[in-house]
Amino acid sequence: MRAVVLSDQLVVSNNWPEPVIKAGQALIRIRRVGICNTDLELIKGYMNFRGILGHEFVGEVIDGPSEWKGKRVVGEINVTCGHCDMCRRGYHTQCRNRVTVGIDRHDGAMSDLMALAVANLHAVPDTVSDDHAVFVEPLAAALQILECEPISPNAEVVLVGAGKLGLLCAQVLRLTGIRVRAVVRRPQVAELLLKWGIEPVQTDDLPRRHADVVIDCTGTREGFDTALGLVRPRGTIHLKSTYTGLPQADLTRVVVDEIRVVGSRCGPFPVALRLLERGLVDVESMIAARYLLDNAQNALEHAAEPGTLKVLLDL
Repeated sequence: MRAVVLSDQLVVSNNWPEPVIKAGQALIRIRRVGICNTDLELIKGYMNFRGILGHEFVGEVIDGPSEWKGKRVVGEINVTCGHCDMCRRGYHTQCRNRVTVGIDRHDGAMSDLMALAVANLHAVPDTVSDDHAVFVEPLAAALQILECEPISPNAEVVLVGAGKLGLLCAQVLRLTGIRVRAVVRRPQVAELLLKWGIEPVQTDDLPRRHADVVIDCTGTREGFDTALGLVRPRGTIHLKSTYTGLPQADLTRVVVDEIRVVGSRCGPFPVALRLLERGLVDVESMIAARYLLDNAQNALEHAAEPGTLKVLLDL
């Protein structure tokens, strides 16, 4: 089968071995995959990942339990043990023995076929297109902001890092009636935000140490510094992106001003599917380009260009 494989270098193979499903798994024929910033960081060495890339996908079950055959599905990325203390408490995304699809010791979806635990699957409604379904995983991650830290509708919220994930976070927060202002650097992003009724701003336009909540989607030291400069004493910074390396930060400011720092990663797939089914989140406008799997190398290079929104791989 075809597969985008990361080993000592990135290879688009035409004869990679097909996966063999085990008990409790389904075999999925992949239809579409979204390229995420995490994929780009993995190529640079993040997590020392070796295997098939890709974790934002939609596909069709072609083998496995009969009740799943023929269904169009998306899949959660955390493959868990089900019996550790975190799993028993219901914190499955924090399973102590988890592996992560396309990120950590589990092959991903940039291939013709993928094996995945049935427990991770969610059926896609007929009214949600393949293009839209690949956004379920990052949209669920955006929704996790509200799962981890309830935000008052009266809160002053600023979002830093209005890229692919940041734009989904801004739309999710807008649905609650919260006033969201998003720091932007590119006119294309400002136009999208205005279309959605979200206010684009420059950092210099915002008062210092005034925001109740700052959502940092940058994954950079500079982004966290900006968030620290905007959040008020006893305010909250919500981190939505992983960091490469070990960035320095002014933690004294966190202590003295009693700032809460909250991190979150994966979120509720059923809610994300419901938002897409009802057309409450615009993902169509975020699609920048699409490529066939055979041109995955070009697709990944395009996705790595600054300011590029979602690039899709069509299988």
